[in-house]
Amino acid sequence: MNATLSRWSLLFTLLLLPLAGCALREAAPDARHAVLLVSIDAFRADYVERGLTPHLAALARDGATAAYMLPSFPSLTFPNHYTLVTGRVPDRNGIVNNTMWDPALGKFSLGNRDATSDGRWWAQAEPIWVTAQKHGLRTATMFWPGTEAEIHGARPDHWIPFDDSLTARQRVDKLLAWIDLPGPRPLFDTLYFDDVDHAGHEFGPDSKQVDEALRRVDDALGYLVEQLRRRGLYDATNLVIVSDHGMADVPRGNIVFADEETDLDALDAISYGVMATFNAKQGVDGSRAVARLLGPHAHMRCYRKEALPARLDYGKNPRVPAYLCLAETGWSITSHEVLAKRTMPMSRGEHGYDNLDPAMRALFVARGPDIGRGVRIAPFPNVDVYPLLAHLLGLRPLPNDGNLGDVKGVLRAPGTSASSAGQFP
Repeated sequence: MNATLSRWSLLFTLLLLPLAGCALREAAPDARHAVLLVSIDAFRADYVERGLTPHLAALARDGATAAYMLPSFPSLTFPNHYTLVTGRVPDRNGIVNNTMWDPALGKFSLGNRDATSDGRWWAQAEPIWVTAQKHGLRTATMFWPGTEAEIHGARPDHWIPFDDSLTARQRVDKLLAWIDLPGPRPLFDTLYFDDVDHAGHEFGPDSKQVDEALRRVDDALGYLVEQLRRRGLYDATNLVIVSDHGMADVPRGNIVFADEETDLDALDAISYGVMATFNAKQGVDGSRAVARLLGPHAHMRCYRKEALPARLDYGKNPRVPAYLCLAETGWSITSHEVLAKRTMPMSRGEHGYDNLDPAMRALFVARGPDIGRGVRIAPFPNVDVYPLLAHLLGLRPLPNDGNLGDVKGVLRAPGTSASSAGQFP
């Protein structure tokens, strides 16, 4: 009888083992580490060589970095921020420019809160915080393009409308306040700093003001690390620090006036800047204006959108206007009418240029329990950040343009220590 019971007991145990394994697999998400995605807008990759960002340098030494990360085209803020969290290039994520026009939705621009908070603009792709929400993970987004909108029926658990008056440290404090709330900790967080971008636009990338902005943001990174340490969260958090693009110097007077190059009465100008875009006006014979626009110009080159170089991976989205002009690096495009309405001088620094231009190269640094230490990988396109984030969060990525294989070298090898020995200055 005892032997029979023993056999039944053994059989019952063997039958339960697979179920126990399933239970362990189901419980695994509770043990995953948080991911904090930090953007330093317009932090050009070579800024690290200025020696002004010791906290960032310490994170790189204790984690992983690349010589640079390649932005997607166009190398603009909203398109690339959305690429980073969707893995889709702008032509497929729907945010094709900082200023756009859609037949059904009208005009989109950075300062138009009605547009930026309308989820229909963002619906061509799903950002990772929405995917995380759908899988039961809590999220907190301290600014990121798209976080003010309900996208595919979801919003971050914690978010606020963009407010550029908040200092870098105040933004850290706000995020930490959300993390400190009772209940489950947010497992996907974002943090956005724009000091470096503002200084670069107003004074140029080689200015003392950019150097001061680099110091301010680095101070905020050091403060973030200190506060995470105090909470016992630093070694349980994967920090992924990126920028959206770099910055190029634009000397005063380096302006191409579109109204000197073609007849703007026959065209609708959608956007100006490094990239100027146009549609033909309805009911107007614009053939001569288009021919002039597409002809040769000093300091800019113009294309029909279907004739753009294939490597740009751009021009198929209906939101991309019919004609696109790209300025030579160090130049920008406007019209006399638009310039006359400006209340501030033209920018001394710009981005939006060809994404292969070295001045557009972006930053990548990662550090955390799931990241290798002292790792340096080859440059890679920013679409690869999304599958990396999904991997760190234990989520199945949605279809995307990235490749985890390009960045898997940053991941900590199984069996190696996840503890930190690095000391911050």
